[in-house]
Amino acid sequence: MTEQPAEHPLTGQPPSKIVAVHVSYRSRAMERGRLPSWPSYFLKPPNTLAASGTPVLRPPGCELLAFEGEVALVIGTRASRVSPADAWRHVRWVTAANDFGVYDLRYADKGSNVRSKGIDGFTPIGPGLLDAAALDPERIRLRTWVNGELAQDAVSGDDLLFSYPEIVADISRLTTLEPGDLILTGTPTGSTVVRPGDVVEVEVSREGTAQDRTALSTGRLRSPIAEADYELSPPGAMPAADDAQREAAYGAGGGPGPSGSAAELLRAVSRVSTATLSSQLRKRGFNALTLDRLHATRPGQKMAGFARTLRYVPFREDLFTTYGGTLPGGGLNAQKRAVEQVRPGEVLVIEARGDSTAGTVGDILALRAQMRGAAGIVTDGAIRDSQALHAMDMPVYYGATHPAVLGRRHVPWEVNTAIACAGVTVMPGDIIVGDGDGVIVIPAHLAAEVARDAAEQELQEEFAAAMVTKGESVDGLYPLGKRWRPAYDAWRTARDDEGSGQTS
Repeated sequence: MTEQPAEHPLTGQPPSKIVAVHVSYRSRAMERGRLPSWPSYFLKPPNTLAASGTPVLRPPGCELLAFEGEVALVIGTRASRVSPADAWRHVRWVTAANDFGVYDLRYADKGSNVRSKGIDGFTPIGPGLLDAAALDPERIRLRTWVNGELAQDAVSGDDLLFSYPEIVADISRLTTLEPGDLILTGTPTGSTVVRPGDVVEVEVSREGTAQDRTALSTGRLRSPIAEADYELSPPGAMPAADDAQREAAYGAGGGPGPSGSAAELLRAVSRVSTATLSSQLRKRGFNALTLDRLHATRPGQKMAGFARTLRYVPFREDLFTTYGGTLPGGGLNAQKRAVEQVRPGEVLVIEARGDSTAGTVGDILALRAQMRGAAGIVTDGAIRDSQALHAMDMPVYYGATHPAVLGRRHVPWEVNTAIACAGVTVMPGDIIVGDGDGVIVIPAHLAAEVARDAAEQELQEEFAAAMVTKGESVDGLYPLGKRWRPAYDAWRTARDDEGSGQTS
């Protein structure tokens, strides 16, 4: 006999609905190879709820049972067409969840996940509840362990493409959220396949000091994995796994753990210069990824972030009348929408066709981007209010300055699409790095290896500079040749020992 679903932690009754986000973490989107322009959703039935400690049963014939550690939001007050600014006050509790699914049955329902994720007990939640009012939605930490080994580790403000308030507001535009409803907010990279005998644990806590996390933590949501003892027979779709489903199910969790996070990628590329990054990309056959002829408001400040793209088309009176201001039926034009969508750790990259005879961004919108945590702005057109932009902490790279407004030359057209900025194709999610030498684009799938090899190159160049200072010739030294390799290895060992405080 099937166990009854767990009672709701707030009302004691199952929620009216469980809404789940398909992809909301950048690290997961990079793993999937696509960057969504907005969140998309599916529904999980209340029969999937389970308490901590309840076994999750892998259905007969299935091999691809995957976990997805998630932050769950529990709605406290009715939410209908609420704004992002007001959305968080409608959330009463935050807890841990695990959005289990079997990839063997994903094909059966064409994206609705009814059979793959609607199985009894496939949404464990708990064990504790955190008061949403005591949490900063940008500093919520999610961690998942499999058999005691850390598999997922993400902080909301560092990795989310869409903030929790934005998700609540978006759902409420068309679907009223009732008290007790659950929102599963998506999973970061690290989700992978588990098997009977494994134990998966998920914890949600307030990011900060160890004392903060201890004081505000859900505790670990524990889910032992077991084999189901019932039979699954036709009629109806039967489990079917192929190589494509196996690749999707294992994901990045089949390889490196959370060290491959989006935040770590940005830290890695920030440690090296654009000149070195350009050299490493050239070695890989990429010779056209520098954004040329741009100026910088803060050339001494490093900029690194993921691309959030905005495209302008040439000015046309009727199109600007329709798309330049408030859109038909209400809503922001593409320029303002891009600014309101930009997230911490992103760079707003603007295609203006190199036309510098009208402004593409001014002080108010640039300030708004800075307040939203943007790492920078890059435009191949002109900026307005240049003195104010130069005074900002956020770096801006631009083609020229011009006093005229947008509508002289440009129509704001679309966001989060492939663009051409300063002669370079920029995809949403590419990594943009800028410094005193200029701006460069790094395809996200190359970033980790490029950053690693760039760091090694800069060490070799530091060694070469030290030797040249002592009077050595660059022959065989720069680039490093076999003759100098033993000396370099010894120098690096001594340098590492010095840095770690060791003595020989």
